[in-house]
Amino acid sequence: MPPFPTSSVQAARTALAERLRELRLDAGITGKQLAERCGWSVAKSSRIENARTAPADADIRAWCSACGADVHAEDLIAVNRQAGSMYTQWRRLQRTGMKHLQEASTPRYERTKLFRVYASHVVPGFLQTTGYASALMGTIAGFRGTPDDVSEAVEARMRRSRVVHEGDHRFATLIEENTLLHRIGDAEVMSAQLGSLLASMALPSVSLGIIPAVAPREEVMWPVEQFMVFDDERVHVELLAARVTVTAPGEVDIYLRAFAKLTELAVYGAEARRLIVNAIESLR
Repeated sequence: MPPFPTSSVQAARTALAERLRELRLDAGITGKQLAERCGWSVAKSSRIENARTAPADADIRAWCSACGADVHAEDLIAVNRQAGSMYTQWRRLQRTGMKHLQEASTPRYERTKLFRVYASHVVPGFLQTTGYASALMGTIAGFRGTPDDVSEAVEARMRRSRVVHEGDHRFATLIEENTLLHRIGDAEVMSAQLGSLLASMALPSVSLGIIPAVAPREEVMWPVEQFMVFDDERVHVELLAARVTVTAPGEVDIYLRAFAKLTELAVYGAEARRLIVNAIESLR
């Protein structure tokens, strides 16, 4: 199982904290002296230096100035911002609604050649029907209290999903069988979504595997959080409160290995179609 997906964030913040500590040591000053020069408490210096508190841009500038190392401030601020962007609350991503989030991710979808997608609870966005996406986004907007731009966001998602049919893209997709049974929208919406999944199996760009609920997992892989790998270089992990972006090669590799293990559990072709058809019949 991948480590808790914020580990890459903490690793980046720890590296920054260590660099700030090095600047203080190179300046030959104590934590107390640094705090006095910055005009804050010794406890704050300690929290920053031990990566317990993420510094603000102004904190980094003050720290570098206190150490006579202003030349390093902007680079360290950039590092700090990058670490912060790895873990982004949905509340921030969707503060103006969901349409912008769909549009902002479109260039990445267009650039990516190989997608590896593991869906543990909802159908992946690029395979969603309009009805399913509308029901799902409506529930999300209500739960998170974000602006209701569901119609516009669904249209943007449908436009983004054209990459499935256009260009040189490949989508290696794994879906847990339970996802087929999670009722998003009414029976008609779910039936249409499941029928669309059946149709997607004929697309040359899509490889669709279904992981049976009864698949033995004790020696292979257990269900994990929903994630998408972009060209073996970047992973987006979906948590309830936030989206985590993983770019550290070692951690990307963990998700690739997890995907490979999950692939061993999946069924394809006629067996996968049978599971989808069973899910459709359960709606009647």
